[in-house]
Amino acid sequence: MQGNLPPEAQEKLEELQDLQETAQQVAAQKQQAETDLQESQTALDELDDVEDDTVMYREVGELLVQTDLDEAREDLEEKVSNLEVRVETLEKQEERVQEQFEDLQGELQQMLGGGPAGGPAGGPGAGGA
Repeated sequence: MQGNLPPEAQEKLEELQDLQETAQQVAAQKQQAETDLQESQTALDELDDVEDDTVMYREVGELLVQTDLDEAREDLEEKVSNLEVRVETLEKQEERVQEQFEDLQGELQQMLGGGPAGGPAGGPGAGGA
């Protein structure tokens, strides 16, 4: 089918495919960020039940390093804050990619003469049944 398309339509179709791949990548990144955020929030909530003098460790690469409750809480709060910003950014990016996809899809439909309903009147196939 692609071989029969005009060059401009073929180019739009390739752009659509690229946008679809981008949308899938953004969705996967967003899902991972949301999972990390949920895990970090859960860990932060669990710190409320930890006593101040409890010996704690945090992971640094391959090592576990002793830390105190305040430092652990501070690190997790910063991580949660960063992840919230990341999720919000990815949501906006996801919306932009979706809008671009829909716009490009509309352009391609018009280019191929199958414009969306309510499109320009008088073209081939215009009129009711």
